[in-house]
Amino acid sequence: MNTKIITETARKTLDGKMSFPEVVGQLLAAGVEYYHVDYVGLRKTFYSAEGDAVVTPINYEGLPPVATDFDTAALRADILDSQRNGQKFRDFTRRAMTAGAQAYFAFLRGQRVTYFGRQGEQHTECFPGTEPAKTANHT
Repeated sequence: MNTKIITETARKTLDGKMSFPEVVGQLLAAGVEYYHVDYVGLRKTFYSAEGDAVVTPINYEGLPPVATDFDTAALRADILDSQRNGQKFRDFTRRAMTAGAQAYFAFLRGQRVTYFGRQGEQHTECFPGTEPAKTANHT
């Protein structure tokens, strides 16, 4: 993985200078397969297909605590605001934490993001313009 591109992309995201589609393109070019955003630990971890990892901080001050209850409707409104109106990552982060998202995984090749609440709740959102992938039936 290209650590320089990853850390620069993470910094520009925090600074509000890069949109999500730009982030995805840069991270894929840098060899990132997926990444994990940890709102409790205030860090992002980027992973390659080979298992390499790069960790960067989320150094925002004044963020709210992660809400106890997971509010899927509020989280979906937050996501939609980012998709339609280009909401900055800091505002997205604050609203996601207020909606009870403690973390999420962004699967770049799978084109989806799965959000997690403090009590094990989950919500998966596909990238705009993509359809959910067919899943294997495991019985």
